[in-house]
Amino acid sequence: MLTQWRVWDVLLPSFAALILTGCVATQPNSPGVAVGGPDALATIVFADYNWPSAQIQNRIAQYIVEKGYGYSTEVVFGATLPLFQGLRRGDIHVSLEIWLPNQIEAWYEAEANGEVVEVGKSLGNDWQSGFVIPAYLQEQYPDLDSVDDLRDERFKALFATPETGGKARLVSCTIGWACEEVNAAQIEGYGLEEHVHIINPGDGAALNADLYGAYEKKEPWLGYQWGTNDPALLLDLVRLEEPAHSEACWSTTKACAYEDSTIVIAVHPDMMEAAPDVVEMLGKWGFRIGIYRGVAAWLDENSDASTNDAALWWLNDNADIWRGWVTEEAADAIEAALAANEIPEGWPIE
Repeated sequence: MLTQWRVWDVLLPSFAALILTGCVATQPNSPGVAVGGPDALATIVFADYNWPSAQIQNRIAQYIVEKGYGYSTEVVFGATLPLFQGLRRGDIHVSLEIWLPNQIEAWYEAEANGEVVEVGKSLGNDWQSGFVIPAYLQEQYPDLDSVDDLRDERFKALFATPETGGKARLVSCTIGWACEEVNAAQIEGYGLEEHVHIINPGDGAALNADLYGAYEKKEPWLGYQWGTNDPALLLDLVRLEEPAHSEACWSTTKACAYEDSTIVIAVHPDMMEAAPDVVEMLGKWGFRIGIYRGVAAWLDENSDASTNDAALWWLNDNADIWRGWVTEEAADAIEAALAANEIPEGWPIE
């Protein structure tokens, strides 16, 4: 991972109070651009989740917030659960991807306690599943089309490795993501503990690399994916059939499919008065799955490009989209910064 992110991830628990103290100033960095009140935030901290779509959205938002509204920005890199707790405490101010229903219990509790505020939508509705295989595999084994088929000794052997003790190897959710616990509950709910061996990658990059490696060699692969993850956008994948989602199932055994996710944008309540201009912009945020698919394709074609490069490419080529989210004054400032090849100070070094 990037050096700057490592530092934040390690130091966050010890320096949360220092971060907050340093974030408050009497005026934003560019007087006349930002319109926050007397307690306006000089620095807005984003939750930098360890998956690509969240990082791309953060870089775009950071550029808009710094160059258009005059605030400085920072990111805290990490996984779902610790970053959501940081948002609740106020160590983090903005999260562009709160995945519901994955975090629904914690989300409802935080809302009820006045610790978070939903201000908009991000990406749109998205699918996810812990039981995904490459399409070429189903073409070879057309009878493999359901989670129940993983009890079949033929298919268990297909996915088994020396480390799984004869069970099917399932590459599940990344450690620290909410779906780590959900996927484990599904395996138990389906009665697959004796048939499936769960592997939890250390991060999203490891999850994707595992799938890409198998796909390139046309090897069997079984595991977790979601619709906006890069492999799901770029590869031909198939979800194994599961019983339809229901609230009764999900609140008990979880022996059913995920409900399509709603991805919301949330801020800490301090943002409502300290940075109302940014909150208004986030309420108009229109970065949807179709837009992200184009970014993922561009990154695939430009393998040496960084997340920062992708954000700059998108901002330069899509002013007609993002201008609809911001004020005219902010839009002009952003376009001037892009023309001058300016880079936000808060972007991590890649």
